[in-house]
Amino acid sequence: MSQAVTFDDVWKMFQETDRKFQEMVWEDRERRAELDRRFQDTDRKFQDTDRKIKEVSQQVGNLGSRWGEFVEGIVAPACETLFAERGIPVHRVSHRVKARSLDDSRRMEIDLLVNNTDCVVLVEVKSRLTTEDVRDHLKRVREFKEFYEGEGGARVMGAVAGILIDKGVDKFAMNEGLFVIVQSGDSVKLANDGEFVPRTW
Repeated sequence: MSQAVTFDDVWKMFQETDRKFQEMVWEDRERRAELDRRFQDTDRKFQDTDRKIKEVSQQVGNLGSRWGEFVEGIVAPACETLFAERGIPVHRVSHRVKARSLDDSRRMEIDLLVNNTDCVVLVEVKSRLTTEDVRDHLKRVREFKEFYEGEGGARVMGAVAGILIDKGVDKFAMNEGLFVIVQSGDSVKLANDGEFVPRTW
């Protein structure tokens, strides 16, 4: 014969059920809190990674700028000797020359401007020299007299310099009448042979 369920029995079952429900609620809150902590940790890591990527990008940008300055620092001191050996005496080497066209509609920047009383050599310096760099520089050389009224009577020549030079770019530049300056040990030299005749503008 089954025993009758009393009010006390029902009350105890209710209390037990309530206790288990409260435990479940508490465990759920703990799980949610742990998930929130993990999300916050992950978010912090993403933010930290993003910050580090930005810092590295900035450092690489600064390195690129400094590398360009370093290359110019090697090429500029050598210009006097290199061009003098080709019958072009050098009176002055100017770094990073900026100018506006006479009608003020365009801008020009020249890495190195090598000149004497009757000759000007525009030198474009790159850590890695490409065909596009040569084309851009040819345009600069052609337009030079539109920017420098004072040099109007001078012979204008061009030169490109690179520590790394893409395949065939040196020959392309020489065929266009440009001097090509290349790395040679701790210094630089002209890649043009003794028969080379520079183009003048």
